[in-house]
Amino acid sequence: MTHQTTEPTTDIPARVPSAIDAVADAYTETLLELNPSLATSLGIPGHETEYPDYSPAGVEALAECAREALRRLEDLEPTDNTDRVTLDAMRERLGLDLEIHEAGLDLAEVNNLASPVQDIRAIFDLMPQATIEDWNHIAGRMAHVPDALAGYASSLREARKRGRIAPRRQLKTVIEQATAYAAEDGFFQATAASASTNDGELPQELRERLAEGAGAAREAYRRLAAMIEGELLPEAPEKDAVGREHYALMSRRFLGSAVDLEETYRWGVEELDRIIAEQEAVAAQVKPGASIEEAMALLDADEARRLHGTEALQAWMQRLSDKAVADLADTHFEIPEPMRRLECMIAPTHEGGIYYTGPSDDFARPGRMWWSVPEGEDTFSTWKETTTVYHEGVPGHHLQIATATYRRELLNNWRRNICWVSGHGEGWALYAERLMDELGYLADPGDRMGMLDGQRMRAARVVFDIGVHLELEVPERWGSGTWSPEKGYQFLKKNIAISEGQLNFEFTRYLGWPGQAPSYKLGQRLWEQIRDERRRREGAAFDIKAFHTQALNIGSVGLDTLRRALLGADSAARD
Repeated sequence: MTHQTTEPTTDIPARVPSAIDAVADAYTETLLELNPSLATSLGIPGHETEYPDYSPAGVEALAECAREALRRLEDLEPTDNTDRVTLDAMRERLGLDLEIHEAGLDLAEVNNLASPVQDIRAIFDLMPQATIEDWNHIAGRMAHVPDALAGYASSLREARKRGRIAPRRQLKTVIEQATAYAAEDGFFQATAASASTNDGELPQELRERLAEGAGAAREAYRRLAAMIEGELLPEAPEKDAVGREHYALMSRRFLGSAVDLEETYRWGVEELDRIIAEQEAVAAQVKPGASIEEAMALLDADEARRLHGTEALQAWMQRLSDKAVADLADTHFEIPEPMRRLECMIAPTHEGGIYYTGPSDDFARPGRMWWSVPEGEDTFSTWKETTTVYHEGVPGHHLQIATATYRRELLNNWRRNICWVSGHGEGWALYAERLMDELGYLADPGDRMGMLDGQRMRAARVVFDIGVHLELEVPERWGSGTWSPEKGYQFLKKNIAISEGQLNFEFTRYLGWPGQAPSYKLGQRLWEQIRDERRRREGAAFDIKAFHTQALNIGSVGLDTLRRALLGADSAARD
């Protein structure tokens, strides 16, 4: 792939890079050397066949990289507001990384969505497949899958020595996933068998390399599954709840803020009640006197709101996304030309979930919205997913992530491409959904019910995640006693209108990735608080497009850093 430079916009003068920028950029360069998969995800050439070192030594190297950056920042003073945000964000993010490292929580993460088991496979989704060179890179990386998984296995064994083994539920899930990757009809075999270029067939030698690499990757995943089943599963705890100390660290990781967990839990209960009341009002618009469940059934039965097959799903996503870009550019948002290309894709996996991957650094690879359709699902309801397209695309993740990537004249490489805080990013995406409702794009009762259905899910996750992991009291409306996974599953079933396969995936995800799920709704809460406070302060002079531009130009940072950047250094204390 040719590495091109995107011309910056002219509305923001280019900064002279500061000493703080130099530290951030040096940290980024080291991080890319230690994590070649990250380089691939950013579209930066030079590491196409490599993997990070997932062993304990590799984990320690990442920690030392953070320590060195913090040491270099100690005596530096910011030269402008951009520097102040960078310094604030780096100290918060890297400092927290080291706290997590010292607690041993970064050594061997195991869950059904965001651990090395999935990451080692998923990087192939972002690798180009157009040329012989591309397929040589894929063959080379497949050949390195065994070493990557061996390093991960050594970290799992070291974590076991330290008394840290993931709960049985998570281990059993990744065993199933690894076994699926290792299957004769699994991802690696299918990728190698279907390989072709834009010009047609591959050379026989390359086909043989791909077949050999696929075989090595499959065997490595088979060994990993056997190792987890034989060595870890017999000793794994049954209990899913991680407890307060572990949860508090993970909550800070995903929010960039140390929230009062009990207050947040109570707020989540109240927010859930409020959203249910909104849904009841919309149900009456669908059919007078209808309950929420009856209204949803009517919407599901409406053939005009149904799509059949993944090709129809992909085309519908693309049409809706293209319209949002065309409508919102230059009105409520600044959307430079390279950012106006957004591809909607059907993912090559079947694990459930919808997600976004950002553009390459030069925008040669555009931002992409991916839908991982579970096996057997072939019919889709548009009323449920209109809001999801806005969440993942524009004005959601695509606008947010691509803006940070684009602003090379304003932000250093760490701010543009590396720093990502879930509460900031996912909170923005939920803020975007509500904004589209306010702008009239969800005026149809079905589409609005879909948005509220998603908001209800996110509020329920606040209650579930904090309640189950901290084993708090169940709200009277939803039961009695303290939370358990079993009670939590039934609670989710009542509050999340998705298929059984998706529900099982989400349930397992929340239990194995503590603190992540609530960050969506809590981030939205802060984004709306900040916007409303700016509107209150500025009165009639408040300009929503200018606010959005300023906020997105900051890039993804912790929520406390964001608040200080947009409302002033003492705003957290005042609030």
